[in-house]
Amino acid sequence: MEVKVKIKKLNEHAVIPKYARDGDAGMDLTAISKEWDKHSSMVTYGTGLSVEIPKGFVGLLFPRSSIYKTELSLANAVGVIDSGYRGEIMFKFRYLDEGSIYDIGDRIGQMIIIPFPQIEFEEVDSLETSERGDKGFGSTNLI
Repeated sequence: MEVKVKIKKLNEHAVIPKYARDGDAGMDLTAISKEWDKHSSMVTYGTGLSVEIPKGFVGLLFPRSSIYKTELSLANAVGVIDSGYRGEIMFKFRYLDEGSIYDIGDRIGQMIIIPFPQIEFEEVDSLETSERGDKGFGSTNLI
């Protein structure tokens, strides 16, 4: 399924995202700016891009697997770009310790754009039983 998404360069140095390989789910995003907040040990990277995601779709921002080579951790774990957002796509990372970080020009994350259903909740007095039931965190290790 091919979906057309409008994208706008907010800066002449912005790099239009693309898939690295045929069949990849995420498109790489490149840093064109870097801003430090030393008080909170955070660094924000700008991509210089804005997108118009179609209604019924969402953009999800993930770190790249190369993040393990850095001392960074994506602050919100997964970024969400709703269809109504028109601002710059940015990544905010926690700087965990002294060590390697991304530089301007590096691919810093990836974006996946997917459709989602509109959910309507139906309040009920009971739910069907299941094998797992109410077993929570770590419950699959008890098997």
